[in-house]
Amino acid sequence: NMAIVDADMMMNAPKGLTSASGIDAVTHCLEAYASVMATDYTDGIAIRALQMIFEYLPRAYDNGPNDPVAREKMGNAATMAGMAFANAFLGVCHSMAHKLGAFHHIPHGVANAIILPTVMEYNAPATGEKYRNIAKAMGVEGVDGMTQEEYRKAAVDAVKKLGEDVGIEMTLKGVVKEEDIPQLAKDAYADACRPGNPRDTSVEDIEAL
Repeated sequence: NMAIVDADMMMNAPKGLTSASGIDAVTHCLEAYASVMATDYTDGIAIRALQMIFEYLPRAYDNGPNDPVAREKMGNAATMAGMAFANAFLGVCHSMAHKLGAFHHIPHGVANAIILPTVMEYNAPATGEKYRNIAKAMGVEGVDGMTQEEYRKAAVDAVKKLGEDVGIEMTLKGVVKEEDIPQLAKDAYADACRPGNPRDTSVEDIEAL
């Protein structure tokens, strides 16, 4: 019935938890905003939360308890991202991350971070102009002068950079065995998050991703 979001409880979170939970919140924002179930209400919350995360996650990661403002802003942003996806649902990135976590015990936020740029590229053709607003929220400069292809790439690149800036190794190499991928793809396709994805997917699509 109630959630109390108290930054005092977050001050000493280790760096790994800070980065993983922060990138998970990024994924919540992006998947909710791109979802086929998105609304004006969830869009507004998702975009504002995304702005806050890109501004404050690196500070929270770098400074920890020495930057209580960043900690509080990240608590608020993560909660807002939760409000957005609870109402707009998620997509295939989370479907895949759930199965990677179950099979290979990869922290959920790390799994999302690794997959997210690839899923963004895959979903881009089904998102219209949304990546323009996404790139702006991420702090990308000169978006209004970019072509659609350019601002979509800029948004993907910004996610990759954020992941690297907060210490996430953005690759599945050495983590996932190729022989596991077909089963992972089948399980991801059956995941409850997949129907919210803006682009129709098949088991084969997910396997390729």
